[in-house]
Amino acid sequence: MGRVFTVSLEGKIYSCKYCATHLALSEDIVSKSFQCRHGKAYLFNKVVNVTLGEKEERMMMTGSHVVADIFCVKCGSNVGWKYETANEKSQKYKEGKSVLERFKISGPDGSNYWVSHGAHVGGSDADDA
Repeated sequence: MGRVFTVSLEGKIYSCKYCATHLALSEDIVSKSFQCRHGKAYLFNKVVNVTLGEKEERMMMTGSHVVADIFCVKCGSNVGWKYETANEKSQKYKEGKSVLERFKISGPDGSNYWVSHGAHVGGSDADDA
């Protein structure tokens, strides 16, 4: 595959749960109130060290969006998705921003978020795929 070059962040860092690659800074969080099929998810202004999957239209709780899954550049784990376009005017603020699923990342203090047994599966703002 070749050598993988990653961006190192400084500050309160969210990283890949599987390989500890830096993904985002706490200061770039837009919202902590997103949901995915595994529980909590955070909306970020900026993420690093990810690759984009194919763009696809998904029906979410807040309407139809064109999104692309995002993957850790080092280990290839799916860590969330990026909003490409939103069809609803009230959802346009999400365009160009990324969601990291809390279940798939480690927090700034090194903590992992575990799926609770009460987590709602499907029908979330993540996707129905």
